[in-house]
Amino acid sequence: MSTAPENPVNKDVTVVHLMRHGEVENPDGVLYGRLPGYHLSELGRKMADRVAEHLAARDVTYVCSSPLERAQETATPIAKAHGLDLDTDERLIEAENVFQGKTFGVGDGALRKPDNWKHLVNPFRPSWGEPYVDQVVRMMGALSTAKDRARGHEAVLVSHQLPIWIVRSYVERRRLWHDPRRRQCTLASLTSFTYLGDKIVSVGYSEPAIDLVPAHLRAGARPQKGKGTAQGRAFGA
Repeated sequence: MSTAPENPVNKDVTVVHLMRHGEVENPDGVLYGRLPGYHLSELGRKMADRVAEHLAARDVTYVCSSPLERAQETATPIAKAHGLDLDTDERLIEAENVFQGKTFGVGDGALRKPDNWKHLVNPFRPSWGEPYVDQVVRMMGALSTAKDRARGHEAVLVSHQLPIWIVRSYVERRRLWHDPRRRQCTLASLTSFTYLGDKIVSVGYSEPAIDLVPAHLRAGARPQKGKGTAQGRAFGA
């Protein structure tokens, strides 16, 4: 699909940007999922500010976020730059995950633990968490609401890696099950959906803060061995 237009002028053209939050302070490498209390790191705040600067000249009239702190903190400078109140939409929340609160990284032995096997039997659903189809339904609903709220302008929704990638895969007619290492959804990235009326006509992707993202956390990077270094990549973040 083609990249979204930079300055839509047609009143029937609306652009909804799905943004992944910035880096999170998580020294223990916990799969934080929907747990409260996980905030942006100093670097994550810089990422949020960078994207706010990137979008400052855009015609943004609606900003909304997942209820989780890391997403709210990412969205706040964007809303402030446009003089907007920040809305919250529960549908933008991280995917539910049975491994929430645990470490589950490459090389930590999690796949050898029998207690975990029952959660790993079906990657197509997936068996370890919220069904992909359910994520599509709620994320498409959030996109539609934002499109209506910002019709003829632009909206920014801050969410999480897995739900963003799943809804993009659905729109681009790819299968929903996938290799997590191949997700194109780097920290603080923008996945932009352009609507003509009520129909999505293109999807674009950009990384305004890519120079701030550590190399091993960029889209397509190889997971690194060690506690916590790969958390979030297989199960969302």
